[in-house]
Amino acid sequence: MGLKRLTKLLAGGVVALGAGGTAATLIVHGDDAGFLRFGRAAMTGIAIVIDYKMSMRNLPSENNDKYQSIMSLVHQRSASRLLELCSRNGGCFIKVGQHIGSLDYLLPKEYVNTLKVLHDNAPETSKEDVFRVMKEDLGEEILSEFETFEEQPIGTASLAQVHKAVLKDGTVLAVKVQHPKVKANSFVDMNTMEILVKTVAWIFPSFSFLWLADETKRNLPLELDFEFEGKNAERVSSMLSYIPFLKNNDIHRFPRYTGSFLLHEFSPWSSVKEEELMTDHICLSMTYLWSSEMIFKHGFVHCDPHPGNVLVKRTPQHKAQIVLLDHGLYTTLTNEFRINYAKLWMSIIRGDEAGIKEHSYAMNCGELYGLFSCMVAGRAWSSISKQKLQTGEVNPNEDNEIQENAANLIQDMVHVLNKVPREMLLIFKTNDCLRGIDSRLKTRFRANAFISMTKSCTQVVFEEKIKLSGSWVGQLLLKMQRTLAMLAIEFTQLTLQYFSHKGTQS
Repeated sequence: MGLKRLTKLLAGGVVALGAGGTAATLIVHGDDAGFLRFGRAAMTGIAIVIDYKMSMRNLPSENNDKYQSIMSLVHQRSASRLLELCSRNGGCFIKVGQHIGSLDYLLPKEYVNTLKVLHDNAPETSKEDVFRVMKEDLGEEILSEFETFEEQPIGTASLAQVHKAVLKDGTVLAVKVQHPKVKANSFVDMNTMEILVKTVAWIFPSFSFLWLADETKRNLPLELDFEFEGKNAERVSSMLSYIPFLKNNDIHRFPRYTGSFLLHEFSPWSSVKEEELMTDHICLSMTYLWSSEMIFKHGFVHCDPHPGNVLVKRTPQHKAQIVLLDHGLYTTLTNEFRINYAKLWMSIIRGDEAGIKEHSYAMNCGELYGLFSCMVAGRAWSSISKQKLQTGEVNPNEDNEIQENAANLIQDMVHVLNKVPREMLLIFKTNDCLRGIDSRLKTRFRANAFISMTKSCTQVVFEEKIKLSGSWVGQLLLKMQRTLAMLAIEFTQLTLQYFSHKGTQS
């Protein structure tokens, strides 16, 4: 798809944002704040559409350098306007803006790079409003529980912010408090998004983002329920208690609780984005944690691992210990999905086109199996088909190749997103976040990470085969095959480590 067509998509989207938002406000909210929020959205949409229309008049062909330069400037101005809209409206708008900031395979880089800052620069709530939320939740007496409560938040996000506090008994806690009116505004915001995507689907039938509205309506109420988040944190803490490098923060509960704030153990650690050492160990640890444990073994997955939600600390042994924050967004994978996803990854890593096609069909993407595998792996088809994932061979122009192809395949990518199982949408989001961390740590394309994933997939696939085997002889043969397969993977890993070490010495 060309840039002109992409421009129409973006323009139609922002028009729908303004019109849909205003309509939702008139229908279901009707207060002054609602009119202001969506009046702001409408004006932003109009400004962006006019900018695109005026800038595209009498432009040369899309392949012309002047066209590319002008469109880049328009994309940047429009992205800056959306950033201001998200920052001023807050709440769900920031959440969606953060998601756009991770869609580097789907949208122009100007949008992605501009909106990425929303992960780090969400608006702050005053201490007075923080206390008001806490009093509304647990009554006036709640503040008497604290010896100290730091006014400056140690972290801010789209839905809440976190303060350091000390209880009367000396316990140091992190207090996560929901921004005022976020929950009240969320109903209007979700209805606005639904109107938005339905409008876009009506104007551009080939670009239906109904999946985005469905996922937002399904997940946002859960993310706004901090009691639910606390239960997720306790579940994953129990589930992964045997992992030595994972530090779990204990949840602190008061007798009466309504879900607008959450207290947990305070961890004075640094964000993974600030870590310059131990990058290889962090990369392998996170691959093991998400792929081996959450996705392929347990099927219970933390789906928002952006850099602000992953803290690290260097141990005396110079290894990385990890703490996970923000347990509001999880997905539970069915056994069928988990097994098929493992088989798909094995085929991708091996460059097995027939296997990729077979398991893509099981995900409703058989006719677009090549594109689907690229979206799953975050790699170009040339690297997948030539088995470069397991050898560690890197094409220095691969990122450019991915971006150039993405600009021409947006319609097909939207088709994939509308067809895949719902679990896959959150796995896509998770993979995008993890690849973002890899990019910051400069550990993308490391073969060891893919080898670690191969081990996990092999283990899962053989466990399923052994479970389904009808005889002890069959189970014994499968266990022997599994052992041989794991030995072959270990040999490949040792070989790569040997040549990598030899290369650094020469």
